Amino acid sequence: MPSSFEKVATEVDFPGLERSILEFWQRKRAFELLRDKNHGMPKWSFLDGPITANNPMGVHHAWGRTYKDAYSRYFAMTGHELRYQNGFDCQGLWVEVEVEKELGLRSKQDIENLVPRSRFASIDRFVALCKERVNKFARIQTEQSIRLGYWMDWDHDEDWLKPPDERRSYFTMSEENNYTIWSFLKRCHDRSLIYRAYDSMPWCPRCAVGISQMEMHEGYQRVAHRAVFVRFPLGGRPGENLLVWTTTPWTLTSNVAVAVNPTLTYLRIRHQNEMYYLAKGTFAAQRLEEDFRRKEWIEGVPKLKSIEQIFKEKGGYEILGELSGADMLGWPYDGPFDELEAQGYPGGFPAEIAEVAVKQKWGPAKPAREIHRVIPWDAVSEAEGTGIVHIAPGCGKEDFALGKEQSLVPIAPLDEAGIFLHGFGELEGRSALDPATIEEWILRDLRDKRLLVAVEDYPHNYPHCWRCKTELLFRLVDEWFIDMRWRDAIMKICHDARWVPDFGLQRELDWLKNMGDWMISKKRYWGLALPIWICESCGAFDVIGSREELKSRAVAGWDEFEGHSPHRPWVDLVKIRCAKCGGMASRISDVGNPWLDAGIVPYSTLGYNRDRKYWEKWFPADFVTESFPGQFRNWFYALLAMSAMMEERAPFKVLLGHALVRDQTGEEMHKSRGNAIPFEESAEKMGVDVMRWMFCRHNPANNINFGYGAADEIRNRFILKLWNTYAFFCNYARLDGFDPNTPGVPVRERPDIDRWILSDLQLLIQTARRGFENYDVMGFCVAAETFVAEKLSNWYVRRNRRRFWKSEKSNDKLAAYQTLYTVLTTSIRLFAPIMPFLTEVMYQNLERRDKKTDQDVSIHLCHFPEVDESLIDRELSADMEALLRLVSLGSSARNSVRIKVRQPLAEIIIQATNDSEGHAVQRFTEQISEELNIKKVSLHDPAEGPLFSYEVSPNLKTLGPKFGERVKEIRTALAVLDPNVLAAKVQAGGNIELDCAGTTVLLDANDILLKAKAPDGWIGLVDHGTQLLLDTRINKELAQEGMAREIVRHVQELRKKSGLEMEDRIALHIATDSPELLRAAKAHSSYISAETLAVELPNAPLDGDSHAISVKVDGHPLTIQLRKVIRAGL
Repeated sequence: MPSSFEKVATEVDFPGLERSILEFWQRKRAFELLRDKNHGMPKWSFLDGPITANNPMGVHHAWGRTYKDAYSRYFAMTGHELRYQNGFDCQGLWVEVEVEKELGLRSKQDIENLVPRSRFASIDRFVALCKERVNKFARIQTEQSIRLGYWMDWDHDEDWLKPPDERRSYFTMSEENNYTIWSFLKRCHDRSLIYRAYDSMPWCPRCAVGISQMEMHEGYQRVAHRAVFVRFPLGGRPGENLLVWTTTPWTLTSNVAVAVNPTLTYLRIRHQNEMYYLAKGTFAAQRLEEDFRRKEWIEGVPKLKSIEQIFKEKGGYEILGELSGADMLGWPYDGPFDELEAQGYPGGFPAEIAEVAVKQKWGPAKPAREIHRVIPWDAVSEAEGTGIVHIAPGCGKEDFALGKEQSLVPIAPLDEAGIFLHGFGELEGRSALDPATIEEWILRDLRDKRLLVAVEDYPHNYPHCWRCKTELLFRLVDEWFIDMRWRDAIMKICHDARWVPDFGLQRELDWLKNMGDWMISKKRYWGLALPIWICESCGAFDVIGSREELKSRAVAGWDEFEGHSPHRPWVDLVKIRCAKCGGMASRISDVGNPWLDAGIVPYSTLGYNRDRKYWEKWFPADFVTESFPGQFRNWFYALLAMSAMMEERAPFKVLLGHALVRDQTGEEMHKSRGNAIPFEESAEKMGVDVMRWMFCRHNPANNINFGYGAADEIRNRFILKLWNTYAFFCNYARLDGFDPNTPGVPVRERPDIDRWILSDLQLLIQTARRGFENYDVMGFCVAAETFVAEKLSNWYVRRNRRRFWKSEKSNDKLAAYQTLYTVLTTSIRLFAPIMPFLTEVMYQNLERRDKKTDQDVSIHLCHFPEVDESLIDRELSADMEALLRLVSLGSSARNSVRIKVRQPLAEIIIQATNDSEGHAVQRFTEQISEELNIKKVSLHDPAEGPLFSYEVSPNLKTLGPKFGERVKEIRTALAVLDPNVLAAKVQAGGNIELDCAGTTVLLDANDILLKAKAPDGWIGLVDHGTQLLLDTRINKELAQEGMAREIVRHVQELRKKSGLEMEDRIALHIATDSPELLRAAKAHSSYISAETLAVELPNAPLDGDSHAISVKVDGHPLTIQLRKVIRAGL
């Protein structure tokens, strides 16, 4: 009869198959058919964390996207309706920086001069270029995601011509997304949570933008700074100085005070006729000693010296006394740069800052140099520095807060590019980040004034811009914030979701507990236009909550804005009336923090403000997933905070966080290191099915070491064995004309091995469903690998080959085909969510080839397997598990004496450790004999005596620390006891009582070392209570049989090299000068013929078109000739 299966090659181009399946899915409209099939079914809501559409997708993105697709496919196969909406993160500094690079722009001034003589047109052009870049890379990432097999409702060519709001994917630059954020901010404003404030903030001089607390954590780098020890002369105390240390010498220009800890003890030290004050605990401290010892150091940076060592090398010192920090409070001093104009300006510097400082009563209307004094600060420690901290309120966040506490005026020395302002003498126009500024001016000036005590390179972790990698400075700037005093409401809804891994909940709560207020403003161009309008007359501000509200309140600029998205510069044209005084109010020029864009998507993408009923159907999301290390303070935080404000509900039911992708040696991937792997390269070199399986089998809590070596290992261990099993089935089923629709042989009538593999298959289905339902597929993947590699391929198929090779048709052969067919068709459904391509290929050949309808056109339209309890035989599964273990132990025993399995042995004796092992030996004697190539298998009863004799000795490693010199007595006492009795007690885990010189000593199992001794000619093995004895003596008959098996091996290799098909029959001629080898061949000629499909064994050499090889068998020469004589089925 014609076969329903195509022939399958064992050598396969997996990436090529994947590309063909992509074309097949598109041609068959498989995704659309799946959506139609599940429409109206119970809903499973997945919310996609938007990928930043700014560069091509990397392999690190593939991890999370694999999870997203795998779980979506599973819930679709279990009959759920999904939305399938991908998201693109569009707005923010990350896009701006790349556009600036493309255009060769170096500053905000360059952006605003993009169109000559028109700031408005320049900003409009720059924003348009940002949108173009987003669209470009959103399309690229779409194609990459499709290549990954990620099923989403992707945009087609015609969709890209539409505005973002009308596309299939969601875009955070869409009007709906931006206006929904407005509604969130309006709610915050209604609760008086929006405020404007000056703060000394981390600032990127390259991007000219403030960096929020959550962003700052993303950019720390290990660097070495020029750190200085400087003396501050005390006022009214000639020759006495405060010893100050700082890693940012540029901030000394803006010093206003120094802080000490009132509870610390300070030293008064004489050095070179000057007196110095410093904390006692810092003087002799070995600074960063542990870092240096652990080699957590920067190459080329010398080991740090202690302050004591510095004084010694500069002429010595004398300790004159001690005092408390409290005794130093209020001491006046002279600052190192008091001559600067900025130090003499009343109320701080520059003038606009001084005006705010005086008005808000941060400090007195006095110059900074007139209020220098020692102030208290409990945060001062002896961990680094001198215990005396220089305070510059305009150059540090903590300094600014302390300055307001202590009535200090702020000096803000830098412009937005990190350049010193007018008022700082020769420093004006210099960059604070330029090493020359430090070396050639600040350090030189301190030396000239004889204030510089020492200079060093100090290694530490310092914040850098998370986007452009520029070192951050701290500037006193005005920004907009959300007061987070309502954080308890956010923490409350955290408990409404399940966190995977479970430590994620505590990490999120820790962040919420310790975070500051949320800085929501950016002094940039491309992003959410913060809907904050400030009155030009009275200074009051209002927050607009929607497009409709803005239109209703607009008094100017609406006509120009109409038809544009709510972005700069067009929205900036709209003016409203101040609700307090009636004056004209303008929008602030700031754009929003980009995490507002992503945090609102549970509302904007579901039409919260447009179709509340639709939103209610899909909210909250059943599942979200992203990389955990950064997102707990970014996207996860934004999701939770914004949802707590909007609805006081968690926006998701389950959050799966995964770790980071490293290279295969565990190092971070970077293009500069040459270890980054582009997604396209990995897809075409390893195949995305391998990639996806690699991600899913990994523990998401741990970083994954990603590389081709790991991919090859998975392919060889699992995927190739699955493919080869599939090929074996298809190729034999094709030849035999197996029809899957033939009435099945009742399972109860099938042999143990069939019922066992079907039973274990049901257990695998249980594991799969449990893993997917619990969002933890790692255990399922590992179990699947074991099932395919060890049970299906290495045991079931290998041991059943002869059932498929039979020429006659029988129920036994039919049962074998039906069992393997069931296992394959079920397994590929289990693996389909994770390996969508390979399983599709197999499905189309196994089940779809002759079907013409669209029903179940793809494996992904099939129902996910359900457990058939009637097929589970737990006793059989346990016995087979024991059998596999016993065979493995027997193979280990053989390997230990280097006897190949092809060499038959006489006997194995097994002492079981449990009932399952005992059952396995009795039930599967034949299988053990065949697998281990042993003539006799015996089950030993422990009641008949021990299998081994034992040598017992004391474990000196454990006994020495316990008993010291008494070990000799213990050794003597052990020597007189029956070693077999001792061994039995130790193996049972019991304690040993010894009489040592009249006293009782109690030993546990770890105190005794056992060495099992097998009888002569035998090899023994003990493993977790199981004991084996293997007879290694080889007589003449066994040796001959071993030779015959070696002959078979060489013939099979020659068949393969000759290009014969597995079903080809041959004529076989073997010749040797060795009588011993010849006798072996003749004695086992039937076995050789059966194994090699030899239908002729001529004595004379073969003529004509034959293949030949000369080999050696146990040192004896052998010539093999073969020729195909008949092809099966013809």
